[in-house]
Amino acid sequence: MKRKKVRSAEPPKYQPVGIVDIGSNSVRLVVYDGPNRAPAPIFNEKIACGLGRGLALTGRLADDAIERTLKALRRFKLLCEQIGVHKLYAVATAASREAENGPEFIEQAREALGHRIDILSGKKEAELAALGVLSGIPDADGVVGDLGGGSLELVEIRGGAIRSGVTVPLGALRLMDVSGNSIDKARKFIDETFAGLDILDKLKGRSFYSVGGTWRNLARLHMAQTHYPLHVLHNYRMSRTAARSIAALVSGLSAETVRDIPAIQKSRADTLPYGALVLDRLLKRSKAQDVIISAFGLREGLIFSKLEKDKRKRDPLIVACIDFARRYARSVEHEFELCDWTGQLFRGNGLKETPAQERLRHAACFLADIGWRTHPNYRGERSLSLISQASFAGVDHPGRIFLALTVFFRYEGPLSDVAPKNFMRLIDDDVIPRARLIAAAQRLAYVMSGAMPGMLPQISLSYEGNKSLILSIPGRLEPLLGERVERAFNELALLAGRVPLTRVHD
Repeated sequence: MKRKKVRSAEPPKYQPVGIVDIGSNSVRLVVYDGPNRAPAPIFNEKIACGLGRGLALTGRLADDAIERTLKALRRFKLLCEQIGVHKLYAVATAASREAENGPEFIEQAREALGHRIDILSGKKEAELAALGVLSGIPDADGVVGDLGGGSLELVEIRGGAIRSGVTVPLGALRLMDVSGNSIDKARKFIDETFAGLDILDKLKGRSFYSVGGTWRNLARLHMAQTHYPLHVLHNYRMSRTAARSIAALVSGLSAETVRDIPAIQKSRADTLPYGALVLDRLLKRSKAQDVIISAFGLREGLIFSKLEKDKRKRDPLIVACIDFARRYARSVEHEFELCDWTGQLFRGNGLKETPAQERLRHAACFLADIGWRTHPNYRGERSLSLISQASFAGVDHPGRIFLALTVFFRYEGPLSDVAPKNFMRLIDDDVIPRARLIAAAQRLAYVMSGAMPGMLPQISLSYEGNKSLILSIPGRLEPLLGERVERAFNELALLAGRVPLTRVHD
């Protein structure tokens, strides 16, 4: 039977950027939607090849690991062609740069991938990992630690800039080799290595930003143990005590036991106890205040390093939320107007907000209309799920929940009592009234503007003394006023602690 020809779809409106990362433990291809300030992965695949296994003992990459890696690279080459990768970067780290047969392997790898492969120095690897953290957590202050199979990169970040950094031979695979698979011997080796590291003294009272799949799995386990409702690893915070507790626990488990823990990836079973041991000893030595998980690392740092300076300065959260508005809202121009319109509540003798609060309000306004295509009964629930689980950067978990709840209340009603309590417990009680207030302003804006631009700039909100909230509208727009507007305005005034007063002017 002759196949019916399918009409081709419109080509994607992005220019995919691919990163091939040849690490000591795994080889990964990540394709992002473009060279953006807030790049979103559209394809992500990791293959555990174990290039660094046995390297500390033999000084060479094993033949079987090389073959697995070359096979993965041939697959990645075809996938990049299929996806239409516009720009490809390929890098190799500790195992490739340290092995006797590393140069020979890189030549084979270049042929398999059909692309140049840069061997990163330990210093460059640390720098890119730190850039990745800064791209996803711009206000990060502390020390970044990127744990791979062959090495651990440590670099200080302060004031949005990279300071000093070091590379130490404490990768999980290397530790297994040099200790003869003995946790006790590995502990001694780690402690001796950390003893003379001045960079760890700079962590006292500051945050340790952990990068790498090994430590992300520890965070997954901690989430499961504490029944944490938000399964987003980026910017997940563990207190120093909690992080040491979970790390010490896992470092004492056998690989077989680790493999049976549902929250942990089975491919990490052999290396996780050693990676956990590194974290435990680092926290003991450094007196860090807490551990913050960064889902952004070397690969995101590489993209960030290629951006123009003006792009690097942009706010990753706002950039991502504007992109959401372009994709899902009825009018992104309306959402820009909404940012300004809701800001009237915080001007003059009105309510107050800090720059950080203003930033989150703007983000919430860009996200306010993303549920409009969903069935009305599920718009709040859908928006809550989408925002809380989105791959946003530049926002911590309480901020993420604030955004999700604000848009939830925008759809369900600002006085709704059906918001999920497991999410509500992640933010301070005094933040929830602010989410309700902004949601009420959004609801009022939408019933008057129809979600289209041009109307809100003609309608104003202002305060009269300490008692009244004034809604001013020109006479020619008076027919807009009705029961829905009255109800929405009354709710807004109630949450603002003012008496509603509508004025029609010439």
